[in-house]
Amino acid sequence: MHDHLTGRGRSREQAGVEALVVQGAEAGGHQSSWDDTDNAPVPLLPLLRLVTEVTDKPAVATGGIATGAAVRAVLDAGAAAAQIGSGLLLAHEAGTSEPHRAALAGDAPTALTRAFTGRRARGIVNRFLREHDAEAPKAYPHVHYLTAPLRAAAREAGDPGGINLWAGEAYRLAEARPARELVRRWAADCLS
Repeated sequence: MHDHLTGRGRSREQAGVEALVVQGAEAGGHQSSWDDTDNAPVPLLPLLRLVTEVTDKPAVATGGIATGAAVRAVLDAGAAAAQIGSGLLLAHEAGTSEPHRAALAGDAPTALTRAFTGRRARGIVNRFLREHDAEAPKAYPHVHYLTAPLRAAAREAGDPGGINLWAGEAYRLAEARPARELVRRWAADCLS
């Protein structure tokens, strides 16, 4: 893996990349990798260390960050910044659908799946994921187009069991508050 990161890092630098977003295994939604593999993704902190060893480009850490302490941890591990996703899904400004918001209030586990789009993504385990994950092919965007009408109908019906519930492993830390308030608190907690 180290050689793989070294080669990719050099090609990014030659292309004029100014920063790298480093997404750990904990992140929700689609995996942000060039290769759509079934390899186990690397957790954020070890991945951040591997990436910062092979490039001097600033690293923006993402995946499982939903508290000021988590922001501090990635900054201490070498990140230049933290990117928060699932921790903002319940923010007042978020466009999260009502069935998705309801699922975020639960405690179901998350899993990586191809069931909804044909590309691996992390979401809250629900009926659709359980029923279709085992047979889901590596076929993005074809599976996405195939399932889009089913997901739209489920969303309209308010059925959280039939939609993609993208969320990272720390989704339970999301709060229904204004984003501005959350970001200010995380910044203050990070600095204290």
